[in-house]
Amino acid sequence: MAAEYEYHTLDNGLRIIFSHTPSRVVYSGVYINVGSRDEMGADEGMAHFIEHSLFKGTTHRKAYHILNRIDGVGGELNAFTTKEETCVYATSLAEHLPRCLELFADILFHSTFPEAEIEKEREVVIEEINSYSDLPAELIFDQFEELAFEGHPLAHNILGTKRNVRRFTPERLRGHMEHNYTPSRMVISVVGDVEFSRLVRMCERYFGAFGNHASAVDRGAKPVFRNFERTVHKRTHQAHILIGCEAPDIYNADKTAFTLINNILGGPAMNSRLNVSVRERYGFCYSVESQYVPFSDTGLFYIYAGVDLDAQERAIGLIRRELERMASVRLTQQQLRQAQRQFIGQMAINNDNGSNEMQSIGKACLNFEHVDTMEEMNADIMNLTPDEVLRVAQSRFAPDGISVLIYN
Repeated sequence: MAAEYEYHTLDNGLRIIFSHTPSRVVYSGVYINVGSRDEMGADEGMAHFIEHSLFKGTTHRKAYHILNRIDGVGGELNAFTTKEETCVYATSLAEHLPRCLELFADILFHSTFPEAEIEKEREVVIEEINSYSDLPAELIFDQFEELAFEGHPLAHNILGTKRNVRRFTPERLRGHMEHNYTPSRMVISVVGDVEFSRLVRMCERYFGAFGNHASAVDRGAKPVFRNFERTVHKRTHQAHILIGCEAPDIYNADKTAFTLINNILGGPAMNSRLNVSVRERYGFCYSVESQYVPFSDTGLFYIYAGVDLDAQERAIGLIRRELERMASVRLTQQQLRQAQRQFIGQMAINNDNGSNEMQSIGKACLNFEHVDTMEEMNADIMNLTPDEVLRVAQSRFAPDGISVLIYN
């Protein structure tokens, strides 16, 4: 079987992963193995603040020139921060890929963080923190993680605190970047219609001169998941419910089975068990969904629902019942096959979007030396058995392992 992806590693340790698609549009990005969990104390929020400030000036460009470099030719430039990664990415015509890669290198290795621009960006991030605090459907996820991983860096809010944001200086931002933004902790991910040998030459031209330095990822002790049940009275118009537990980490052999379990329970399809039980059958909410978020040494599983205050207890009971059913009733072979086919179809549709594929393979390459092709992932899913799915569900959905956070 021919490889779906092509790989190359520069002499300085920077990795390249490429997927060829016959399109005029190319999707490119740089994944960096640093996120909010790599911060402590007064540095909390720095990864996110740097992500915002990368576009504010380099030794070669002012802020306007950075923003105009890609947008000026009809492309889009953006970035995001997670608990364990930072990503800078762009969408452009294939002919403009060189300017995307050159700009990535410029902002990742030559950012100067001009004081005047940083002052303005402080207010932007502080306003983001303020607005986020007004959204209970978003805030509840952060508080769940704070309670579940109390005392561990993984519990920290990605945005940080307003106090910290006000104290970040250009010198501290540059120091954080110099320590963490090193080629061996980076992956360039590209999806589009370009010769791979040409892509490698471009990456060598724009990134090859940057030396690597010792900056191994050391995230310390594995976080301990702490079970809890908490109700926070916020005088909201509806009850926001988050029910969850610890889940397999990204390297765990149970990850594939748990990913399928998550999709059966609360995936995007209208026939998910939670949607049918809580929304379609009883009309308790507009939407109910589950999420599985694997990290490098642990994982989280959530079920979220926003329901009428009077329906809060009944909705919680229905959700608990679906978890108990998943952990006690073995899927029939027909039910498993239906779930497998559905999930494989959803993955194919999701990966048909070039931006989604670029991010998916970039993150995978950051964590593994090999990125599974769609055929390999499909085979892993189809090889699951009813007994294996039941075992994994039982290992995670024990009643005393389920935590609950309610805003009402």
